[in-house]
Amino acid sequence: MAADNRFSKIIGNYDAHCRRIARSTSVNLGETPAERIARVRTLEADYVKWFEYYFETFAKVPCAWFHREGARQIIENTEIYAQWEIYRSGAKSVHADMGIPLYLMYTGRMKFMLLIGENERKAQRLLSACQAQLQYNKRLNHDYGPKYQQGDWSAGEFLTTDGVRFMCLGFGQDPRGVREEERRPDYIVVDDVDNKKHVNNDRIMREGVDWLFEDLIGCFDEMEGSVKRFVYANNNFHKNSITNRLKAQFKVRIAQAREEGKPPKYRILSVPAVKDLATFEPAWPEKTSAEYWREKFRNTPSRSFMREYMHVHVEEGAVFRAEDMQWKKMLPLHEYDALVFYGDLSYKAAACFKGMILVGKRGREFHIIHTFLRQSTRAALARWLYDLYEDRGLGRCRKIRYLIEGLFSMDEFVNDFDAEGDARGYYIPVRADKRAKGDKFERIEATQPYFERRNVWFNADERDTPDQTELVDQYLAFEKGSGSMVDGPDAVEGALSLLNAVTRTQRATYRVGYRTSRKY
Repeated sequence: MAADNRFSKIIGNYDAHCRRIARSTSVNLGETPAERIARVRTLEADYVKWFEYYFETFAKVPCAWFHREGARQIIENTEIYAQWEIYRSGAKSVHADMGIPLYLMYTGRMKFMLLIGENERKAQRLLSACQAQLQYNKRLNHDYGPKYQQGDWSAGEFLTTDGVRFMCLGFGQDPRGVREEERRPDYIVVDDVDNKKHVNNDRIMREGVDWLFEDLIGCFDEMEGSVKRFVYANNNFHKNSITNRLKAQFKVRIAQAREEGKPPKYRILSVPAVKDLATFEPAWPEKTSAEYWREKFRNTPSRSFMREYMHVHVEEGAVFRAEDMQWKKMLPLHEYDALVFYGDLSYKAAACFKGMILVGKRGREFHIIHTFLRQSTRAALARWLYDLYEDRGLGRCRKIRYLIEGLFSMDEFVNDFDAEGDARGYYIPVRADKRAKGDKFERIEATQPYFERRNVWFNADERDTPDQTELVDQYLAFEKGSGSMVDGPDAVEGALSLLNAVTRTQRATYRVGYRTSRKY
């Protein structure tokens, strides 16, 4: 019953969508037939102009460069296997499922579209976009005449007056009935079929790729010269996903074609949301600004942002496991054997997090007591440290050492703390740690045994703070080569190494005496 109610709601939403299309599309009734023909021919010469004219409800902002490039590749090639690895909200579905196939149909270059969704219901919902435009788009009907004939998206299939067939299936459904028809598909699109619930099931992922190559692509007509346009659209969020496995297969075929000196039939269009995390330069500046993505990154767990918007495979718990993240009440500061405030301030103003973390050692345990880990300014970090120093009375604890990672510009960084001290009339003794250090990722990974042995504890009183949540997220996302943020774990590693050095010195014993001469 619940499923039926949900589908009834989808149908209701579809009807409302059709009314919006009818209201939003208008035509110039005073235009002569010759003027109309000339205008249509001009539009058809440029897919983007055609799309933006006929689909005003979707073209609220100009199309991106990758919409134009992806469409060009598909339209200009009668045999192409395209993978659109485009970030979430990049309008890949609008173009791959509706804009491009309708353009091909209206310009006489497509006879049978087969759309594949994650499941049958989602596929039907995606297919509804094409039928809605065919029936209710006044501009299309005015310029090309009514095209819808019979069938319904809710049943998974409909036809046009020209005999063009639109059909959909859920991922994994048997498409062999489609292949047995007199006319086979000449445009197949697979949209958002990866499922996070299944990415760790190697068999399901492997069988999914096999289904694409064998069952689905096998639906094309194998006659020489037949049209085969295949589009796979999905963001690449996991290294074990169908999307990533398919990308690996495509890369092999692209390399083979190049070795043979032939133009590749396989194409990969990879588009992250932003160019990098330093400038946040957007891939689609007509829609979103760098500041929009900077704010999005600031308010999204970094591992989620990297997976959904950057195609970076951040596998949670690949090195540091969630079960090894422990919380408890911290000790009074005077009960610790040693305490170190360690900062990783980063010289990249926008790219990285600024981190400063107080870690205490008692016996074999390390306690992460206070955490600052934000995409912020060094001045903001300095204010936070001075505020904490005053609020918690840190000046009374002589055990605390204050260090920041030493870099070529570290004098400038220390000045940020001194400037805050000038305003308050006293100075926290922050100094640079100028020890020679090895590879950052190797140093951080070397601390993993402390977590595995359950020797590291987080402050339970700060468990729900954004700073400590970000620190835990960065640990769970840590993996060399993943591109995830590591500024927090890097700061903790600096503190741990210094704490071990301090306590080792404290516990060393020395024997003083005279060496007696030995007789031989």
